[in-house]
This record gives sequence, structure tokens and C-alpha cells, in this order.
Amino acid sequence: MNKTPKIGLEGLLRPENSIVVLIDHQPYQMTNLNSHEPTMIINNTVGLAKAAKAFNVPTILTTVIEERGGYIFKSIQDVFPDQKPINRTFINTWEDPNVTDIVKESGRKQLIIAGLWTEVCVAMPAIQAVSEDYDVFVVTDACGSVSKEAHDMAIRRMVQAGIVPINWMAVAAEWQRDWARMETATKLSEVILEHGGGSGIALAWELQLLATPVSE
Repeated sequence: MNKTPKIGLEGLLRPENSIVVLIDHQPYQMTNLNSHEPTMIINNTVGLAKAAKAFNVPTILTTVIEERGGYIFKSIQDVFPDQKPINRTFINTWEDPNVTDIVKESGRKQLIIAGLWTEVCVAMPAIQAVSEDYDVFVVTDACGSVSKEAHDMAIRRMVQAGIVPINWMAVAAEWQRDWARMETATKLSEVILEHGGGSGIALAWELQLLATPVSE
């Protein structure tokens, strides 16, 4: 039975109830990624990772057979330099208790997933987790597939199962919720400046204008 996503304030992400799982952002998967421009996927995933760190949201890094598929991208590892990715043999991350035990022990029910490829290593755990009473969010612009069709069909399939598609900046905005929360507003602004594309450029311009003396 499909799960109906929550609506209203309860349907929005909260840092204290969120946990992020980044799946298989590795060289092998990137070699046949054709749904997106690869540098955008890397940028967006790093932006998501840095936002999670800014809001103290637990983030699990996991790879599949890294000795053959390659280590997780350095720019992601650099966000969590002391964290060793969980190296799996399971294609479906949700079948590996080394991952699921951490999620369960956290007590957090808003599960945020991003990975390569969308139709395999993202869809499998997302569909399984949503049946276990997690509110599952898939960060579509930090995922990618072997083709645009494969990515799009995977998102459609997951939506039918009650999974919520979202992009990384929307995740960060829901975590922030109020710019008066200065303890995280400054950290989030730094992430947007580095990874927010046009939004980062606009923010830099705004900061420039605010710092420019007004001529009398």
C-alpha cells in the first residue's frame, strides 16, 4: 500500500528529526551517468553534505565494493574527514544492517537519501524504508542515472510509493525555516555562497551592497 506523504508543518523537514544517507557517489557510477551534467551532481551532493553538517544532521556515507568501484568522491569525504564510508556488497543499502542499525538507533524518522544511480541504489532503499514508517525524501539533484529516462522513471516510481522528491537547497531551507536563527543562518549562507550557483552569486552581490558605504 502506498504511503501518503505528510502535509502541513509536519510534512516539512526538521534538523532534529532528519538523517541523511549518501549512497555510492563513486567513480564507477559516474562513468555511465548520463541524466545530468556530472559536475552538477557533485556540487549539489557536497552542498547537501555541508548543509547537513551545518545543522548537525547525522550523515551516513556508504559505498558499494569500493575496492573495485572506487572511493567516495574526495569532495564529499572532505566534508566528513574522520568518517569512514560503510562499504557494502548489498546493492540495496537497506538490506545492510551496518547502515540500517545506525538509522534505527538515531530514532529519526525523516530519511533523506541521495545517490547513484537513482533507479537502483536510491530507489531500492527508499521504497523499502518507506514501508517501515520512515518519511523518505529523495534529493533528486544529488542523484543521477544512466539516462534521463531512467532517472525520471525512478522518481515517478518512488512518488507512487509515497516518497517525496526534493532538491538540496529546499532541504536546507526547510532545515533553516527562519533567517532569525542566526546560529545556522551564517553557516548556511556560506554553503549557498560556495554551492548555490546563481543564488550564491546573488547573495554575494547582496553582501557587497550591504557593505558598500552610502555617499552623502
